[in-house]
Amino acid sequence: MAGSVHGPAISQRRDSQAGDRGGDRGRGHPDHWRAGGDRRLCLHRRRHVQLWEQQVISRLLLVIHLARPAVVVLLGLFTVTGLAQAGHGDDHVLLARALVMVFGFLVFSVACNDIADAAIDRVNLPGDPGRPLAAGTAHRREMALIGVTAGVLALLASLTLHWPAAVVTLLGLAVSAGYSLRPVRLAARGVVAPLVLPACYVAVPYLIGVFAVRDSLRREDLLLLAGLYVGFIGRILLKDFRDVVGDEMFGKRTFLVRHGRRWTCAFSALCWIAGTVMLVAAVRHPTLHVVAVNAVYLAAALLLLRALATERGARRDEHLIAAIAIVGRGIVLSLLVHLALTNAHWPTPWYAAVMTALVACLLSQAVVMARRGPAVTPGRRSPTRTLITGPPRPLQRTRRTPSPR
Repeated sequence: MAGSVHGPAISQRRDSQAGDRGGDRGRGHPDHWRAGGDRRLCLHRRRHVQLWEQQVISRLLLVIHLARPAVVVLLGLFTVTGLAQAGHGDDHVLLARALVMVFGFLVFSVACNDIADAAIDRVNLPGDPGRPLAAGTAHRREMALIGVTAGVLALLASLTLHWPAAVVTLLGLAVSAGYSLRPVRLAARGVVAPLVLPACYVAVPYLIGVFAVRDSLRREDLLLLAGLYVGFIGRILLKDFRDVVGDEMFGKRTFLVRHGRRWTCAFSALCWIAGTVMLVAAVRHPTLHVVAVNAVYLAAALLLLRALATERGARRDEHLIAAIAIVGRGIVLSLLVHLALTNAHWPTPWYAAVMTALVACLLSQAVVMARRGPAVTPGRRSPTRTLITGPPRPLQRTRRTPSPR
């Protein structure tokens, strides 16, 4: 009877022991603890990797926003123009090395500018993803780190080119920092700003393109650079129309704030004329077609500037300025195509057909832009304040600093 009572319990214990010997571990067994710890460690590592991937992706997106694709294309055109002017516009290896330097220089310049103008951008461009500090998607420490890294990248990339490229890079980084950051801050010094900024956005990429090929400059190289530089001044003056509200609020006395709409448009027109004349005089292998093309672009720009000189609302101003920007890019692009086709010795009929088609395409885009305007991206609003048309009024300062005399 006793055996019948305890038999099932003894049998169960024996089965349990046999199961342990067969490899089945219970919760209290050390192997079970080790397996649970390994699973927790794997989950921790997986979460750490996912967090690291998210941080890398966010940094890459921040760099892309800082680079501003339209500006990257513009500076890339100047770089390729320098290469083509030196006779190596089709050298993809040199172009890639030069573009790495230009990209790093651009990100450094934009980071410095965004750090310095964060308060103004919150007024002029609230929520704009292209202004991470103003939109609240980045911190000053992140921007500073990205800017320093980009500057080092630009300097290292310039060392792979001829030695004058490193000198140009160092000077460009210094001028760009002085343009935006205090105590120098050339951006707040009136007419000095539109004279210095083209030195960064035109001279640096163009000279890097030339010095990627050779270590010396020729007379025609400098004359072409002067034409591009002066023409770009005529374009960069118009940027202040978009930023006039914040500029007045924070006492940033730009050319527009100081002299008004009509004088700004007039000075811009003079720069367009002078830049076009110098560009045509300096271009390699000048032809009748390249002269005619630049004359057409100049006429279109002057007509748009004449319309911009009359105040008819901020939205119309935005449309006209965007159309003028297309005409400006058309001049650089047509110059680049001219250099590429003449270096390749294309037949005159084919050369004329390509140049004519390019001008027609770009001018049609400018007309559409002048009528409809650029697409408004989410989070960005167009300026709504009526721009000044005459001499500027006394500025209402918001900082406790002496008013400019």
